[in-house]
Amino acid sequence: MTRWILSRINFWVVLGGVLVAGGLIVLFGLLILWMPVPASQAAGPQAALTVIVAPSLTPSPIVPLYTPTPTPPPSVDGISIGAFVQITGTDGQGLRIRSGPGTSNPSRFVAMDSEVFQVKEGPKVSDDFTWWHLEAPYDPERSGWAASKYLQMINPTAVPQ
Repeated sequence: MTRWILSRINFWVVLGGVLVAGGLIVLFGLLILWMPVPASQAAGPQAALTVIVAPSLTPSPIVPLYTPTPTPPPSVDGISIGAFVQITGTDGQGLRIRSGPGTSNPSRFVAMDSEVFQVKEGPKVSDDFTWWHLEAPYDPERSGWAASKYLQMINPTAVPQ
């Protein structure tokens, strides 16, 4: 079979094949150039390119960042967040610790005179009182809002552990 093919190939067959192939390439090239471009592709496809800089062997200088001085927590009559206070001035009746700042909020429990709490949040002003959110250091469930009129600052080292 190989001999049959080789006996049929001559200069004119090769030249004819090259001319047909060249003609087809030119024909398809012209068709591609003359085809109308849809309006959606007129601008061409957009590609996003992200350049990632290669790491340098030279260490960059350390630039100190500005660290702002923290603002102190709000303080009213010396009471501030994190401070320890004790209940005073209730004449033995105790102080209603409420679920929110204001006398319209329901009472959660009654704290007795000399009972110690830590201030966790505040101040909030409501019903002509300044309110602080208190939490008992020995029981996180014993917490709520109290009017500062009945609170007195104490030394944190005096708090029983």
